[in-house]
Amino acid sequence: MTTESLSLTESIECPLCSGAGRLKRTEILDRLGVRDFARVAQLGAQEAFRLLTRKHHHEEQGAWSRFETELAKRTAEIREHHKDELHSALSHRDDLTRRVENCLREIVELRERNQELEAEMAKVARVGRLEEVTFAEEASKWSGIALERVSKNGDFLLAYCDPSGTSLEPRLIIDNKDKSSISEGDIRKLIRDAKERRSPGGIIVVREDTQLRQHDRERRWAQQDGVWILRTTRAWLPRDLEVLKPIFERMRIDGVDFLQKNSALAEEVRRTFVDLDEIEKELKRAAKAIDTVSDLTAKYRGRLQVLCDTAASEKVAPKSERRSGTQQTVGA
Repeated sequence: MTTESLSLTESIECPLCSGAGRLKRTEILDRLGVRDFARVAQLGAQEAFRLLTRKHHHEEQGAWSRFETELAKRTAEIREHHKDELHSALSHRDDLTRRVENCLREIVELRERNQELEAEMAKVARVGRLEEVTFAEEASKWSGIALERVSKNGDFLLAYCDPSGTSLEPRLIIDNKDKSSISEGDIRKLIRDAKERRSPGGIIVVREDTQLRQHDRERRWAQQDGVWILRTTRAWLPRDLEVLKPIFERMRIDGVDFLQKNSALAEEVRRTFVDLDEIEKELKRAAKAIDTVSDLTAKYRGRLQVLCDTAASEKVAPKSERRSGTQQTVGA
């Protein structure tokens, strides 16, 4: 009994783990001849998901391929449909680019021209100031005339003076110009300045008579837009003021519309200036002729003097020769 009990309690090797003490679940099931349905199910599910994923991947790739093909087809159709519009848009863009470049070039040219004009305007301003200064110096020597410099609406205000030196009304606007020729713009500006100062007349003064147009010469004294305008030169102005002095004296007595009421007198004043200019022109010609005659007289006087000196020397020479011949005979 004792021997049998001892043999029953003796430990033996486990037929499943073979004495290792640990077995995997799959090994136990394999050794028992039982299938791991859970494992099989898991592997089947994984395989099913793998196959499904590969199928969807192929379908997705096919869909993207069809999409890209369709996109390329539609893009080609749209490009072909809008090819003319695209070409027109490109041409329009090129045209706009050229126009912008031309505009930029014109802006640069205009800026350079503006700088040149500013320089010229500065020169003109300096010349204009010099012209006003020299005119004021000349006018200060005229008797019976008062001159007042103004900053706007003209260069000066001119008025006749009474014996005591008091300035008398009306006062005339003076605008000095020194350029190749006066223009209608200069006349209109003088008229505006006269109206601003409520003056019945204005005087535009140039340096030389060549700066007056033929129209200005024929109408040196004329009314325009209700303002009497005198077109004159530095040299003519003192004489012209003497002619107009009695006219402005009557204006002070009978009103500034005195000449409007006496159109014949106004026309006579205009003709007087024209006649005086013709007389001065003839006087200049006469003075030039006198100068020419004086030059010719001096020239011929010099020539006659040379001829007289030559004739005198020729007369003296023979006497000296005879005297020298006589001396030679006596010596012999």
